[in-house]
Amino acid sequence: MTHRLLILGGTAEALDLAAQAAARFGAALEVTSTLAGRTQSPRLPAGRVRMGGFGGVDGLAAFLRAERTDALIDATHPFAATISRHAAEACVIVGVARLALVRPRWRMVPGDNWRFVANNDDAAEAIAESGARRVFLTIGGRGLEPFARLADRCFLVRMIEPPTVPLPLAGDRLVLARGPFSVDAERTLMEAARIELVVSRASGGSATEAKLVAARDLGLPVILIERPRSPPGETVDGVEAALGWLAARFGG
Repeated sequence: MTHRLLILGGTAEALDLAAQAAARFGAALEVTSTLAGRTQSPRLPAGRVRMGGFGGVDGLAAFLRAERTDALIDATHPFAATISRHAAEACVIVGVARLALVRPRWRMVPGDNWRFVANNDDAAEAIAESGARRVFLTIGGRGLEPFARLADRCFLVRMIEPPTVPLPLAGDRLVLARGPFSVDAERTLMEAARIELVVSRASGGSATEAKLVAARDLGLPVILIERPRSPPGETVDGVEAALGWLAARFGG
């Protein structure tokens, strides 16, 4: 019997999960991954791939029914709160087993100078309070409007792809790059731009952790925007645990 798995992807963990699930279960498990379609040249996972949104909870529930999906693993970015909430609700409606694969949080070590804030508006306020003039803003290309009022700051903004509209920031410099990044490269980037403060989302994971190590080495403060709250439900923090969850349901 062939079972059907839907992976909500777009992360390194989702890529790894799709590859390992296909290799481990073979023809016994049909793997479909879905990508939001915001990145023009995404890395494609093993198995079937679906691009674009579902049209809310009802649209995702209809897709699960139509595809006769047996299980869903939410391996989206920790800040993809809307699709995670929709997945939780749709799986309840349809009766599909759901697992959240949530990457571990970063942990402070001696030498770190971190301040946690709730959202982008609070991050902009924290920048204003800090007195720092040269800021490394590494939160992606969405939600930059709260920082536009800080016209007396110089921002170094890192994104994966060029923005579709001009950045709403004064005195900004744009860097296009995709992780993982090395500590040496991050340190060199910050030194060259004379960065005084780093602002990041508290995403966790190893691909972008180097910026925190570099900030520690340089004695720079870091503002971290907290993750949104995840929907209740079963959660694991690694691909191997997710594979074990699948094996417990489908065998293999």
